[in-house]
Amino acid sequence: MIGVLLPDKGVDVSMTKLVIAALVGLAGIVGMCEPIQAEPLTVGAPPSLRAALQEIVPLFEQEHRAAVSIVYTPSKTLLRQIEKGAPIDVFVSAGVEEVEHLHKKGLTLNGAPRVLAQTSLVLVMSADSQTTFVSFGDALGNHAPRIALGDPEMSYFGEVTARALSKVYPTYKSRTHILYAPHTEDILDLIRMGKADVGLVYRANVINSGEVRISDEIPFGRDMQIQFGQAVVSTCRASLRTVAEQFSDFLTTPRILRLLEKYGFDAPPQPMRRTTGSIPSMPSKASGK
Repeated sequence: MIGVLLPDKGVDVSMTKLVIAALVGLAGIVGMCEPIQAEPLTVGAPPSLRAALQEIVPLFEQEHRAAVSIVYTPSKTLLRQIEKGAPIDVFVSAGVEEVEHLHKKGLTLNGAPRVLAQTSLVLVMSADSQTTFVSFGDALGNHAPRIALGDPEMSYFGEVTARALSKVYPTYKSRTHILYAPHTEDILDLIRMGKADVGLVYRANVINSGEVRISDEIPFGRDMQIQFGQAVVSTCRASLRTVAEQFSDFLTTPRILRLLEKYGFDAPPQPMRRTTGSIPSMPSKASGK
């Protein structure tokens, strides 16, 4: 509150009015600059969304006068933390199945899980490699190339990789020269450091990369889509419930979906809800398609 003294005799009244008007205007500007909530909204998200969220979050903060804090952690870890009551307001998962798991347990607050975006698995190699291209068949059929894969014990990305490989190359685990890593970022590091020749990663995380190139999309390609999900979860603080729902809605707007496409993600199916968590079936290796 701004206190104003009445002018004494001899003080220019017009000048006093001008000062009062300036102070009132300044107070209004300060009020507009302050965020609405006293504490930031906490969003748990996988590392694979880091680049996109670094552009999305400032847009939301500016338009909604809200502060947002992103915790980049593997989705499997975030899921366990939410089940134990960790103060996470919005859960963005690398797999919509994990959000569906929370929903079935009554741990989501804004209805059925929403599909944020989707991507696919691709085989990549170093952009500086002298080898032309390595096919998926060569990478797994030939024991010479060192191949980096997601670790199913550490991340949802690893689980998706294991399920996909089991469909098209059931004996892949017996192959030599397999390097396991938690996330796409770790696999790309292995390739950059020369410790792996090829790696299986999310297409969205390499589409704009100048350090690696896509070597093969077959037999995965766009036939197998990995869907990212999001929801306001039960651990959301009551004081931030409204902001959390605004953020969840913001992620589904056409503008944000177009922005996600810039980062290599595909638009989610319409309507942006999903009731099953199964991975789409893929053609068998024998089909040749």
